[in-house]
Amino acid sequence: MSEIRTPVQFVDIDSDMAGQRIDNFLRNQLKAIPKSMVYRIIRKGEVRVNKKRIKAEYKLQAGDLVRIPPVTIPATEETPALSTKLNKVSELEHCILYEDDHLLILNKPSGTAVHGGSGLKFGAIEALRALRPEARFLELVHRIDRDTSGILLVAKKRSALRHLQAQFREKTVQKYYFALVMGEWKNSIRKVTAPLLKNEVNSIVRVNPNGKPSETRFKVIEKLNNSTLIQASPITGRTHQIRVHVQYTGHPIAWDDRYGDRRFDAFTAKVGLDRLFLHAANIKFTHPGTEEEMDISAPMESKLTRAIEKLRV
Repeated sequence: MSEIRTPVQFVDIDSDMAGQRIDNFLRNQLKAIPKSMVYRIIRKGEVRVNKKRIKAEYKLQAGDLVRIPPVTIPATEETPALSTKLNKVSELEHCILYEDDHLLILNKPSGTAVHGGSGLKFGAIEALRALRPEARFLELVHRIDRDTSGILLVAKKRSALRHLQAQFREKTVQKYYFALVMGEWKNSIRKVTAPLLKNEVNSIVRVNPNGKPSETRFKVIEKLNNSTLIQASPITGRTHQIRVHVQYTGHPIAWDDRYGDRRFDAFTAKVGLDRLFLHAANIKFTHPGTEEEMDISAPMESKLTRAIEKLRV
């Protein structure tokens, strides 16, 4: 197996990068090397801050100069895997809804994972890093399921990441999804608070009294032929929350391979649907740099809008 030798790097720490531990900083800078190597080069004194040896728990300060030594990494299949996706990477450029110095907002296509892992070498964040090689920092603020399309926030500064994640924790971010569900959704079903429990073995989520408190709010957008277009707003952020809560009401989402109904999938296939009809359509939050109230909407792909048109009675 061939190897790649990285060059020595000198990084000036600014106020945005300050406050993090040196080991976490290096793990972000040297994503391709194992965690054990990060600690080894720190322990051996190869990493220097202001020309001095430091320990792994050292917290960076604004004005520090960090020397990152050359490291040897194996040339894995990851690079070719990404290169085979170049068309998909370039297509993501057209999916960017908003971008400034603090954040990037993507209208993620269905079928694209938010990150590599679990056997996947390619994800939205890897693609964005390939599109923005000059970006010193690009990290996911939150996640959405692979088959769900729509809004995905990516921080371009560590301070922006902290600010946005704090808003998610404090539940001040408002998220709205569109979903096509089976049958006629009753207008009286405006909220589901069923607790959710995740099976750590297969990641299947079920309603369970021993699960975590969960809340999703609903609104009927349009009643269609044997189906309903609804708006779902998750108050909590549990895995597969919307998908399980609508299944719990007896109205599963079209083309949900885990919690759906094959009869409904067959019915919607007649109008050209062949993907999960769950779309993160709108988000409201406070901009991490300007404190401006942001209201971002993401259009649905034509396959979804055509299906809605054909299902109108």
